[in-house]
Amino acid sequence: MATQDLRAPPSHKPLWPRVLTRTDVLAGLLFTAVAIVGLWASRDYPTGTALRMSTGYVPRLLLWALLLLGGAILVSGIRASEETSQPEPGGNWRAIVLVPAALVAFALGLERFGLLVACALLVGIGSLAGRGLRPREVVGAGLLLTFLTWAIFVWALGLTIRVWPEW
Repeated sequence: MATQDLRAPPSHKPLWPRVLTRTDVLAGLLFTAVAIVGLWASRDYPTGTALRMSTGYVPRLLLWALLLLGGAILVSGIRASEETSQPEPGGNWRAIVLVPAALVAFALGLERFGLLVACALLVGIGSLAGRGLRPREVVGAGLLLTFLTWAIFVWALGLTIRVWPEW
């Protein structure tokens, strides 16, 4: 008498189509693709050196960082279990609408209201896209982002960006 195999029957679906539906894999592929296109498009930009940066230095540096980030997210998405990396049913419309709205509010508010209000708009509107964020975390992130933005662009680089609104 043969023993009966009680294991679940193997899935007949190939592995790669299932992996490509994972959100981390798709995000990693998107970041990697954007970085590769950007690096290709900026291939003729002069980069210079770290001490004498030219116009292509920082964009190319950021694109290389984006490529590494995309690769890391892609690898973690491939290695993740299937249950933890499936997209939510119905998608996340809040993030799709509110994150670009936060960026537009920052861009429009920077010149008119100053850095302080523009960063507050960016973090405030952007935080509405996520669920479960505590107000203390949002305020802390906003203060840190505002301070770092001021320290890098106004203090260190000496750019003339209005910090306070003029009423």
